[in-house]
This record gives sequence, structure tokens and C-alpha cells, in this order.
Amino acid sequence: MAIYDIFNGDADGICALTQLRNANPMDSTLITGVKRDIQLLDKISPQGSDLVTVLDISMDKNRAGLDSALAAGTEVFYVDHHFAGDIPDHPKLTAIINTAADVCTSLLVNNYLQGQYVEWAITGTFGDNLKKSAQILAKPLALSEQQLTNLENLGIYLNYNGYGSDLNDLHFKPDELYRLVSQYESPFAFMSDSQQSFEKLETGYQTDMAAAANVIPEFENEAVAAYILPNESWARRVSGVYSNDLANATTNKAHAVLTEKANGNYLISVRAPLDNKQGADELCRSFATGGGRAAAAGVNDLPAEQLGEFIERFNQFYSNLN
Repeated sequence: MAIYDIFNGDADGICALTQLRNANPMDSTLITGVKRDIQLLDKISPQGSDLVTVLDISMDKNRAGLDSALAAGTEVFYVDHHFAGDIPDHPKLTAIINTAADVCTSLLVNNYLQGQYVEWAITGTFGDNLKKSAQILAKPLALSEQQLTNLENLGIYLNYNGYGSDLNDLHFKPDELYRLVSQYESPFAFMSDSQQSFEKLETGYQTDMAAAANVIPEFENEAVAAYILPNESWARRVSGVYSNDLANATTNKAHAVLTEKANGNYLISVRAPLDNKQGADELCRSFATGGGRAAAAGVNDLPAEQLGEFIERFNQFYSNLN
């Protein structure tokens, strides 16, 4: 029997699996990648006796792989908060899917485990830029302000590490980062014992965000702002967390961060206004390589000739919501 753990390479995916494997340790094969590498079920060919856990990747984008696994008799445990499409009714599938704007996979796993490793859930929730949800989850723990800030920073750094066009852009490969953090039942223990790894993430984040701070909007009005980042490693790494930072700074405005790609096209991160977290997935799915969730979504490969069209539709979409 083979055991596969398939997870998004961002904070939410890593923290969700860390909770599960602390609660139920298994010697598994890890399948992950950069944050935008989400068709991960296509990378395995499971058999009837195998066990597959899937965390924080869209069921809709993995439907062919899921159907193939279920047809082979594989047992699949699937937890996610992205657009799922039609969820199969199958005896071998356990699906915990919730696409609400204030929910992430780490929160869903925390509920499933009845709060066994809630500090990791808080970290993953902060990493997914669900600050209010993370604070609510943390309230019963009576953490100090500094402790809460430390969890928030770790979540942001874990999330930041997942962005890039390929693994060479990242400070840590997501499977390596998962192996580092999952040794610990508490993120505080990880930050204390693995200070060198934590500082590598922190320094990288601060350096890249300082570079992004010099970027001026390509387009901006009262409803939206769109920024274009260059085809450089720092820009690819920072695109997601920079989008979150912009959203947190101006909560009534939608933001798009477009990063130039080597092929001349654009990688896009969209954040709906935090005051009205809707529509990012709908907008992005209207483009060929788009997807995500209501509050945060993206387009993996926007053709250069569609740049003007994207900015126009982005502006119209969120101007009409106001």
C-alpha cells in the first residue's frame, strides 16, 4: 500500500498537513510544488489499496485525477476551500469542502481534529491572510500580543516561500519546508529550535518587500489598483504576500499584482477588497488559466495581448460592486 500526501506549497497547505501528521503520523510520499502548481493529482497513479490525502488544492482543477483515483478504488481524504465544482458522491471519498471567504484549509483541518494543534491552524490562517479568523481562533489561548505577532509573521513567511515560477525561485522547496516544521507540535518550538531557517525566511521576505515598495501602480482609481512587477526572482517570490499587504493597507479597494514572465505573459494575483471579499475567483476563472477563491485568486499565464483587457475587466468588475 502506498500513502500519498498531496498539498499546496503555501502556508495553508503546509500547516494543514502538519496538523494532520502530528495527529496521525504516516510514512507518506509528499506531492507538492510552488503555490500555483495545483494539478497535483495528475502526478500520481494510485492503486486500489492506496491512501491519498489532498489538502488546499481545487477539486475542480484536479477532477480528472480524483476520478481516476476513485475508479481505481483508492481511498481519498480531501480538504479544501477553493472552488470545487461538483463533488463526487463516492464511498471511497471523504470530502471536507467549504468555500466561505473567511475559511481556509488549516481551519477546516483544525475543526476535524477538534483543535489538537490549533497553533499551527492559527499560523496557516494568518498565512492565508485571514487575520480576523486567525485572531478569533487564537482568542481562547490567551496568547500575548508578541506571541500572536510571531505566529502571524511565521504564517506570512511560510506563505511567501511558496511563490515563484519554479522551485528555483524559492528559499526552501515546499516539501523540505514541511519536513522542517512538521517535526514540531507547536510553531513556537519550530521558531525556537530552527532559528536559522526562520531567519532565512524572514530576511528574504523583508528584502523582497523592500524592493516591492518602490513599485508604483500601473492603474489606480477609487475601486481598484493594479501593479506590474518585473520578471525577476524577487518579484515572483513576493507577488502573493505583496498582494496581501496591499489589501490589508486599503481594505475598500481591490488589488491586482501582475508579474512579468519569461514568455512575455503575466502571472496575476488578485485580492478582493477585505471589506467585501467576493468575486476574485469569478473574475480570474473568466480567463483561461485562472482560478482561486472569492477573496483571493489568480491567473497563471495571461497572454501579453490581454493585459489591457484584464485591467479593464478588473476595473469594471470591482467598480460595479461598489
